[in-house]
Formats: sequence, C-alpha cells, structure tokens
Amino acid sequence: MNTPTPRTSAGVAWIAGVGPQAGLGAALGRRFAAAGLTVALTGRNTGRLQQVAAQICAGGGRAVALPGDVTRAAELRDIATQVQRLGRLDAAIYNAGNAVRATPLELTPEDFEATWRVAAFGGFLFAQVALPLLLEHGGSLLFTGATASLRGRGPFTAFAAAKAALRSLAQSCAREYGPQGVHVAHVIIDGGIDGERLRSHSPQRVAQAAEDGLLKPEAIAETYWQLHAQSRSAWTHELDLRPFSESF
Repeated sequence: MNTPTPRTSAGVAWIAGVGPQAGLGAALGRRFAAAGLTVALTGRNTGRLQQVAAQICAGGGRAVALPGDVTRAAELRDIATQVQRLGRLDAAIYNAGNAVRATPLELTPEDFEATWRVAAFGGFLFAQVALPLLLEHGGSLLFTGATASLRGRGPFTAFAAAKAALRSLAQSCAREYGPQGVHVAHVIIDGGIDGERLRSHSPQRVAQAAEDGLLKPEAIAETYWQLHAQSRSAWTHELDLRPFSESF
C-alpha cells in the first residue's frame, strides 16, 4: 500500500466538465487555482476553456486548457499524459454531465445512451486515467452528482439512470482506493445552480428564486475545496448541497 505524502500548493487539479465562466466547472478552476494549484481544464468547447484559463491567469493563477471528449478513452489518456507533465496530480474532479428531459416512452435509445456516456461512462474513463496518478502520492477524486443520483422521475429517466451509475462508481472507487490514500467523494447537487445554463434555459426559475435560492457556483466550489483539504482521519464520502429554501 502506498503511503500518501502531504499535499501542498505545488500540485495540479484536473477538472473535467468545464463550460462557461459562469458555471460550476469554471468556479472549481478558480477556487483550486486560488489555493495555489495549477488547474487543467477539460471540456469540449475549446474557446470557452481558453476564456476560463485566461481569466484564472489574469487573476494570478495558473491554468491550462486541455480540450477533449470525456467519452473517448484515447482522448482522456492523451490529456492525462499532458496533466502529468504539469506536475503531481493532487485533485481530479469529474463535473461532466448532460440531461435530456423525456419520459420512458418519449425517450429515444440514442438520447438515453448519450446521457449515460457523458454522466456515467465518461466518469469511469476519467477515474481510470486519473487514479494511477493519484495513487502515486495520494489525492482526491471528486464526482459531481445530482438529486437524480438518489431518485428517478419520469421526465429525467436517462439522467437519473446515468447519475445513479456514477454514484455507484464513486462508491466502488472509494472502497477500493480509499485505503490506498485516495479520497473519493460524491457531491449531490440538490437544486438549481445559478449559472449561465440555468439563466439561459430557465430564466423564469431564476426570476422566481428567492435571494440565495439558487446554488452559487463559488459556494459549491468552496465545498469541493474543503473536501479536498480534509484530514484522512475524517474523510467525507458523500454530502448534499442545496439552497436554504429548497424542499427535500
């Protein structure tokens, strides 16, 4: 069993699932960069990745855009090699996901599979390339979950199935690699994130939300950082985050 060395600010945080600047992936990049880590940003939109990286660098941090498709094993292997060149991998965060709104009879097989590929299969491929790097020195592997990780609803059939699979993957990784020094955690996001996606697709929901009635990306990112920084004598595997006004 490897004995993990203490983590310092000299390491690297690799974040997969980075989109617009007003999104959770970008907020995660900013938070980990603020702590002194070099952040590697992965997503499919090269332009957006470069904008986020430029914003972080302008603020005094270190960030590199490493675009790629998380559902393609070869691309993730290539990105992992580039991440390794940046330094010691301390944190790997899987934040990628997509949702299709359709009931079981409305859902196409293609949409079901596409949702599963991003939310579940991509998480498996990401863990498979990140874990060998984390096992060398210890570190954290964090997964973004959702309300659908715990319960399904008709309109979110594909998303719930995929997110439940991702949660099981996180549990399996935690039990297998926690004793070897890798902190695996699953974060359930129970509520709307006050970011570009929600504001563009559901402006009414944003307008109707009370003050602090939506999850702020920066507040979520702070929790991820606290998970990463936890003492291994008291690791959290799963937690849920929701606005104060959200029913549950």
